[in-house]
Amino acid sequence: MLEMRGINKSFPGVRALQKVDFTLRAGEIHALMGENGAGKSTLIKVLTGVYTKDDGVINLDGQQNVKIHSPQDAQKLGISTVYQEITLCPNLTVAENMYIGRGKGVITKWRKMNADADKILKKLDIPARATQQLGTCSIAVQQMVAIARAVDMDCKVLILDEPTSSLDEQEVEKLFGLMRDLKALGVGIIFVTHFLDQVYEVCDKITVLRDGQLVGEYEIKDLPRVKLVAKMLGKEMDDLSDIKSEHSLYDGPDADTQVFEAEKLCSNAGIKPFNFHIKKGEVNGFTGLLGSGRSECVRAIFGADHVISGKVKMNGRPVRIRNPLDAMKKGIAYLPEDRKNDGIIGDLSVKENIILALQVMKGFFKPFTKAQASAFADEYIKKLNIKTASADTPIKSLSGGNQQKVILARWLLMHPEYLILDEPTRGIDVGTKVDIQKLVLELASGGMSVTFISSETDEMLRTCSRLIVMRDRKVVGELSGEDLTQNKIMSTIAGGE
Repeated sequence: MLEMRGINKSFPGVRALQKVDFTLRAGEIHALMGENGAGKSTLIKVLTGVYTKDDGVINLDGQQNVKIHSPQDAQKLGISTVYQEITLCPNLTVAENMYIGRGKGVITKWRKMNADADKILKKLDIPARATQQLGTCSIAVQQMVAIARAVDMDCKVLILDEPTSSLDEQEVEKLFGLMRDLKALGVGIIFVTHFLDQVYEVCDKITVLRDGQLVGEYEIKDLPRVKLVAKMLGKEMDDLSDIKSEHSLYDGPDADTQVFEAEKLCSNAGIKPFNFHIKKGEVNGFTGLLGSGRSECVRAIFGADHVISGKVKMNGRPVRIRNPLDAMKKGIAYLPEDRKNDGIIGDLSVKENIILALQVMKGFFKPFTKAQASAFADEYIKKLNIKTASADTPIKSLSGGNQQKVILARWLLMHPEYLILDEPTRGIDVGTKVDIQKLVLELASGGMSVTFISSETDEMLRTCSRLIVMRDRKVVGELSGEDLTQNKIMSTIAGGE
């Protein structure tokens, strides 16, 4: 169905793809794997006409050396894409989003469009109406609408770029069922994900990229997980279960000090009043299913949502945190769940994004000198191994994992007493995940308190010594010691505390 041969693509200072080959057969689900910055997104953007390749050949469904100069060209050829970041218009209706850019004339037949959209939504069991404004739908439903739009375009090649990062287990299963149906109809599917379990559940083949080059193409049965990770990283993988044992617990004289305490804290985001505390050098976390209220709890702690009741103490003393600036002044830092909307400022450089929080604390009328800003940026680019052409590169041109490291650098530069990380490893590669987990434990062993939130339970178990379990926007349990097991977490979430 698809053959890409010798694809090259360069950007100023960066060789993104070097002689990459990729083959996709009809009725095949093919995983495209690699670390952030490996070239996966660039290859997809070349295939979909977002970028123009420097060299190479693309053959599609019997047509030799097809020219793809724009996403419209790709759509006409039967190539549909669903990106990780939802590329729809929240101010338009669901139907308008599904059919935008596809009208053949100036007159739109609204009734027919809405009826067709409702038919597709019903067929795919998506809980949305054609006339509903997209912005009123949850992120998960918006992602499903994006998939419905792609599927309805009579596609030969469907590209799913991290489509499951915002979906819960039931929605993932629904998507997999849809993918299998399309496979049976002869559609070739390119599946990009960082969830290894999902690759082995639904894919037939795997192509691995590393540093913009092809590592190899493999049958799923011939590539066990450990070997896949080794090929992605270019080295044998450390046993993840040993991460915790590599770092000693904080054992200073103030190890029992409660750095932050909250009593009956409640915000306008709909969470029930909750109690919470964290000790110096401790890593704890909020766990629960999607929508359980994990993020709302930490947003209340940081003052990102309006707090309507409750008391807060820092190091035993009552404090008031009405907004994020209050929290920052008290030594609290927060890496948000949605890095695109709440974390990065895309048009600013890596350097400007790194110094942003410290500059806010200092005041905008007292700017850092160019030399100071460069020294701060260079220190953390090196410390966190951020892959960027230079400190002056716009952050939006970095891969997702490297953007995440830049936001982390921004907060570490403030040397906070208490660091909150909400989904710091979502949508990033295995290698960067391990780096961030190790960094969290390293910071804690040095005395920093860290609250860590992740949708991946095994990641929480590797990093946290205590977990607060959420269900339906309220705290339903707290686990530590021998109770820190997958089974215990699931039974607590299910109601068997």
